Amino acid sequence: MNIKLKLTKSYVFIPLALLCCFLWGSAFPCVKIGYGLFNIEAADSCSQILFAGIRFFLAGIMVVIAGSVMQQRVLYPKNRAETGRIILLSLFQTVLQYTLFYIGLAHTSGVKSSVLIAVNVFFSILISTLVFKIEKLTVQKLIGAVTGFIGIVVINLNSGGFGGGFSFNGEGALLLSALAYSVSGVLIKRFSEQSDTVMLSGWQFIFGGAVMILFGFAAGGRIIYTGGIRGVLIILYLAFVSAAAYTVWGILLKYNSVSRLSVIGLTNPVFGVLLSALLLGEAAEAFRFKNLCALILVCLGIAAVNAKLPYKKRKVDK
Repeated sequence: MNIKLKLTKSYVFIPLALLCCFLWGSAFPCVKIGYGLFNIEAADSCSQILFAGIRFFLAGIMVVIAGSVMQQRVLYPKNRAETGRIILLSLFQTVLQYTLFYIGLAHTSGVKSSVLIAVNVFFSILISTLVFKIEKLTVQKLIGAVTGFIGIVVINLNSGGFGGGFSFNGEGALLLSALAYSVSGVLIKRFSEQSDTVMLSGWQFIFGGAVMILFGFAAGGRIIYTGGIRGVLIILYLAFVSAAAYTVWGILLKYNSVSRLSVIGLTNPVFGVLLSALLLGEAAEAFRFKNLCALILVCLGIAAVNAKLPYKKRKVDK
């Protein structure tokens, strides 16, 4: 059985996709812990971008070294076309997505962030079907997307509706981050047909991380390190999360449809809620009634898109 066939089997790609989602879910509380260890304030966006750039630059190095060792050849862009793909992919997957993500996360709780960012699943379905037209938008997919969006709305509701519950630098930034991620997912699927997926993943992190480091530092961002060995472990773990999860996810996208895989990403908020409650002491918020309702709706969105409808054979005229 070749690797393509293996990675399309449910018993292979679902556990691998869930592992990626667990890693991403763990990033929500770990980023907030990292802010504390590196003395980064919620309003200090430039330092947040600098912190993110260091993380992704390290992630890229990890991917390129590991990929080169496994493939027994040095992974690098071989021509202008591959360099262009890396730059475009990096713009959406690293620079835009995470500049907005880090800013939004600093102004929103870990629990709320983990649910809001799940909107990328629905953006992915709509972009892959309506914009790039690499899949068909079915009623089944639309029902799943709408159900999930309702969950996103529920998490933002309070006694006064959306008043005081939505801000551009918090929830707004996270939604734009989700949109950038969704575009990057479709780009990975397209570009992996022409270039090595691991090479694309590693070098887009290196390029994107370098851009974010330069921008963050030039804009006044600074890292004050007082976290001891714990701070080193946090930044290395966050780099590992990016290196491992995005590389595996990119490989899975190469062999599976965007819709089929992206709906599994709705488990991100589940892992994010549980790990935020465990690591950030947000158990009270994690188990509020509206948040539980939001998570249930998100899970229903997964079920709606993944459900296998009975196949009806067309009648053939004799």
